[in-house]
This record gives sequence, structure tokens and C-alpha cells, in this order.
Amino acid sequence: MEIGAAIFFTDYSITPTELAVALEQRGFDSLWVAEHSHIPVSRRFSHPQGEAALTKEYFDVMDPFVTLSAAAAVTTRLKLGTAVCLVIQRDTIQTAKLVASLDQVSKGRFLFGIGCGWNAEEMEDHGTVYETRTLKMREQIEAMKEIWTKDVAEYHEALNRLPSA
Repeated sequence: MEIGAAIFFTDYSITPTELAVALEQRGFDSLWVAEHSHIPVSRRFSHPQGEAALTKEYFDVMDPFVTLSAAAAVTTRLKLGTAVCLVIQRDTIQTAKLVASLDQVSKGRFLFGIGCGWNAEEMEDHGTVYETRTLKMREQIEAMKEIWTKDVAEYHEALNRLPSA
């Protein structure tokens, strides 16, 4: 069995470097971080666990790639993961580069957890249509795999296009 810890890093939480070092010293296997770019004030849907579950940390959470890069710099064994990266709210090419860079910086310890999210307005603020979010996510992951595995990547599907890159 492996044991990990999950956190919403904020400017008022323990720092990523402090927690990562403490977890590694105590024998934990992994550190997982959440992602939200923002929480819109007005929402059509409540948090899946109710509005009470929408704590201050949701509004203030730091970027997962920044926090995990900091954690990677001060650890050697701890696995580092996104729980979850909201890929549909990110640029495909830039996200592929961030993931590959973090995997290299961490020497292969990065675990890329992905998801669509629940907040329709948050994703729509990034140009994603709520009703097609799962298709967009699938296509983005397929496109990223092309980028990671091909010298010249191309991808042409319904919601995602990669010219020769």
C-alpha cells in the first residue's frame, strides 16, 4: 500500500517545500495538489458536496505546477501529482510542456491526474463548453500524447487542433 497527502496550497497554508520535506522524512509516498483557476461568484451548479464544502481554499489555491516544482526541488523520492489538473481550462501545447518539464525536473516522479471539473462557469471562462467538456478533455490528452511521443506532432479532431508542431 502507498500513502499520500493531498492539499490546497494557499498563501496561508504550509508551504509546498515545508510539506514536501516533512512528508518525505516521514515516509509518505506522494503529495497531491488541487487546481482551480478561480471560483466564479455566480454559479449554475453547486459544489458536488454542497456549498458548505466550497471552503476558502478553493478560492485561493495556488497553481499546481508551481507548487509541485517547488516540492520537486527539495525532495528526491516523493511522488508528486495533480489531483486533478483541469486540462480543459488550459492550453494544450503549454500544458504538455509544463507536464514534460515537471516530469524532467522531478526525475520521473510526476503523476498527471486529470479531470474536467464540476464548475461550469469556471470552465466556460476558459472557453470550454460545459456539455462537451469530456470530449475536449479526451482530445487534449490525445493531442498531448502526440506532442510527447512524436518528433512532429499533428492532431485534428472536433474540438482540438494541432498544426505540425
